[in-house]
This record gives sequence, structure tokens and C-alpha cells, in this order.
Amino acid sequence: MKAMVINRYGPPEVLEYATLERPVPKEDELLVRVRATSVNPVECAMRRGELKLLVRLKFPAVLGVDVSGEVVEMGQAVSDFRVGDAVHAFIALARSGGYAEYAVVRAAWAGRKPANLSYVEAAVVPGVGLTALQALRDRARLQTGQRVLINGGAGGVGTFAIQIARALGARVTAVCSAPKVDLVRRLGAERVIDYTREDFTKDRDYYDVILDCVGNRTFWTYRKMLRTGGIHVAITPTPKQFLFSKLSMLTPGKASQVFLVQPDGKDLEFLRGLIEAGQVQPVIDRTYALPQIAEAHRYIETKRATGKVAVTV
Repeated sequence: MKAMVINRYGPPEVLEYATLERPVPKEDELLVRVRATSVNPVECAMRRGELKLLVRLKFPAVLGVDVSGEVVEMGQAVSDFRVGDAVHAFIALARSGGYAEYAVVRAAWAGRKPANLSYVEAAVVPGVGLTALQALRDRARLQTGQRVLINGGAGGVGTFAIQIARALGARVTAVCSAPKVDLVRRLGAERVIDYTREDFTKDRDYYDVILDCVGNRTFWTYRKMLRTGGIHVAITPTPKQFLFSKLSMLTPGKASQVFLVQPDGKDLEFLRGLIEAGQVQPVIDRTYALPQIAEAHRYIETKRATGKVAVTV
């Protein structure tokens, strides 16, 4: 099979188009003929070697945590899927493998592709969709009527978080740059703050939940924006974020947590319901072919992408 591999840490140029043997699924796994994948900032960080403490790659390594495609083979213990099923999935960072024509996925991590999405659209959902859902619903326990601030509202996670928060009944304020204000408002933000014109950390409103999708500020900055009982959730697992998460215990009534997404097929099914009901839709900025994935990495690293960057396989 064809795949994009890396044999060392480094810049986008370390990504190479190569031929590998097709993987064989274990008893609880699916073998998926990948039709599309996506590029996430976390994969760029893995390629650069910045996540060695969390995930140490074995070279040659195939990155890629998002896949969509058809089931072509299954392990003997799998009963929820059939050969030919259209699926999408989020693969745990330690395993990855989405930048290839075939990928093995634990059946418990997969969900059926939303009927109203193409394979390309479905491929951009798992990682960012699960991150937004689990961070807001499970970690922050966002409730109907609560107010949530989303920093990075036009990014991959942010575009999903706005829509999911609205679907959960929350009132959304989102932060983005001027060219993206209209999009963010269309996605459901009740209020949009252009950070190039206004320092949103001096906002006089108070929030029950702050979801930081950017990581350029810490809880110490956000704490004065939280109501008593409020929570700040950071999705960027940096040492500084972990430190201030611990220090938040010194601020009674306000909490900070660093969140790491988990693969979960049941949560993908929950997202499928929202997508097929028209409550959530993916936003795709650019689409590349698999051999062009180094260029996709370069674009992600400009931090100018709106929504997601997809890759056809």
C-alpha cells in the first residue's frame, strides 16, 4: 500500500511517499480502506518531535489520527460492523496510521459515516469533533443556558465547539480574527470578539466555561473571567498549561483542567446524530492529495487555516 512516512523528526520535508505492507487487523480491529484523512496540529507537533514525552514514534512511522473509508476486513471478535460499511474513526496518537491507503482501527473507536457527508467531510470530524464534545459535555459539564467562551473559534476544534455548545443549549461567545467573524457568527456564536481589535481577556462578561483552543494564555489570565464555580479547559497539553491547572487549586471556586481527547465510537455516533440533524457541519479550508501532505503540514503551521484541512487518499 502507499503511505506517507517519516523516518526521523524534522520539518515537513521528512514526510516521504512510500510503499508499505498492508496491515492485518487483530481480533477486535477493523481494516479500513482509507478514502480520506486530515491534518491536525498535533501531527505537526509529533513530526517535529515535540511530543516525545507523550508519544515516542518508532520509525518508519505513519502519522494520521483521522480516517474515513470502507471496512474491508474485520477481526473475529467484531460484531458491530460488516465488510463494506462506511465508517470514520479517531485513532489514538500512539498508534496513528491514517496517512495511508489502509489503516487498522479498533472497532470500539469507529462510528458509521454520517449519511449526509462525503468521505472527505467525514474524515475531518473525528479528532476535532470528539475533542469539542468531550471537553464541553464531559469535562466542563456544560449545561443549557450557561455561557461559554471559545478562544480559537475559527479553528478545527473551535468551529465544532461553537456548534456543539449551541446544540447543548449554551450561549456562545467566540474569539477569532476579523476575516473569520462572519463565519463564526453563522456557526452559532451569539457574540464574536475580534482579538485584533479588542483584548478579550478584559471582557466584562463572566463565563461558566472557557474553552481554550489556542493555548496562548493560561488559567491565570482567564480566572478573572470565570464565574464562581466556572471551569477553564485547555486542549493544548503544554507543561505550562499543566502547571497552571495545578495552581488553579489556589483559586477557590474556579478550576482549570488540561484535556486530552479519547477515541470513542459511541461519541462518534452521538456526533453523527447532530450532523444528520443539521446541527453540526464540518468546515473545510483546503483539500490536498496524499502525496501533497507535506504542503498541508506547512499550511497548518501558518496557523491561518479556517476549520480543517482534508487529505484525499
